[in-house]
Amino acid sequence: MTERPELLQELVERNQIWPVMAAKWGVENPVPPWKTSLDGMCDALDRASCEQNVPNFKERRDEEDQLSATLYANLPYPENQLVALAHSLLERGIIDEAELKQRLVSIRERLEA
Repeated sequence: MTERPELLQELVERNQIWPVMAAKWGVENPVPPWKTSLDGMCDALDRASCEQNVPNFKERRDEEDQLSATLYANLPYPENQLVALAHSLLERGIIDEAELKQRLVSIRERLEA
């Protein structure tokens, strides 16, 4: 895990971190609205770790810590946690870049509707 996947590199370069987006839209809550979904996803992964290629709690946290301290060190928390998880899932083949990109497009469409 020494290189950022292209899609994640594009996301990082956009600098759409929560403090910037909250200021842009006049939101005062310091916690991003997607943080609870991220926590839920991590909990679900922890419970599904018996499945092939799904990291257990320790593996997921170790990978998150490593990626957050290296490739995604310039991102604040919890953005670095989110991108590190996506990176780990891409590396393990649990999701591919095309599927992740489609999901991001779908989310953007809902937000802009």
